[in-house]
Amino acid sequence: MRIFDRIDPAMLDRRELHLWLLALTVILVLAAGTALLMYPTAFSDPIILTGPTLRRTFFGFCVMSVLLVGYFLDRQMTIRQLRKQLVEEQTRMLQIRREASAELLESLPGVGHFQDRLSMEFRRASTTQQPLSLLTVEVISLHPSLDARDVAASFGDAAKALIHTLRREDSIFQFEPGDFGILLPGVCAKDAYSVSDRIADRLGAAAGASESFSFEIGVVSYPEHVATAREMEKVVASRLPAGQPTSASVGERRP
Repeated sequence: MRIFDRIDPAMLDRRELHLWLLALTVILVLAAGTALLMYPTAFSDPIILTGPTLRRTFFGFCVMSVLLVGYFLDRQMTIRQLRKQLVEEQTRMLQIRREASAELLESLPGVGHFQDRLSMEFRRASTTQQPLSLLTVEVISLHPSLDARDVAASFGDAAKALIHTLRREDSIFQFEPGDFGILLPGVCAKDAYSVSDRIADRLGAAAGASESFSFEIGVVSYPEHVATAREMEKVVASRLPAGQPTSASVGERRP
């Protein structure tokens, strides 16, 4: 019982077995007692218990009844305490998740870094005649009424899913909260669409059964959709609050 030892979640199965054994024992005792009390009515020869045997039976039954009630109360207190601990652990894990998501989002490079990396990769692609692709990922929270920290946690989950799909030479950027870009050196449009499908699967798994967020994925590739780095920058600029849509965004969606 809890008054003799501490609560150990690993011992819950053993404690449940003890409870079942005690409950079955009490049920058997009650059944036997009821049978003895009804025996004189059912049969002509009653069973008469007198002396020490009757007193021992009576006190044993009383002790077992008190033990059963005490054990049930103790189990209820144990369950309540475990539930409280579970809620506290869930709250702590949610807080850790929020903090980790906030740190991850803050660590992602922004638009300035994207422009510098794009210029470098575009010069390399044009010089070596290699393709270059950009994936734009917009994550949309399906529960805008949630706390801002919960929304940020959803964005953080999406960012983790995106990072897990990257190669070593790929780069991820955050243009706005929930608006990401992935630069894929050496990837043509066809392969970029395949990467987009893999990312969609990852994001779907990250959203979970509750579907905490939805997403849209766009693809822009050189030389299939754009001819210059400036056109690719305009696609990103069109996604920012101050940006204006341009004709370069025509190649953003899958044909």
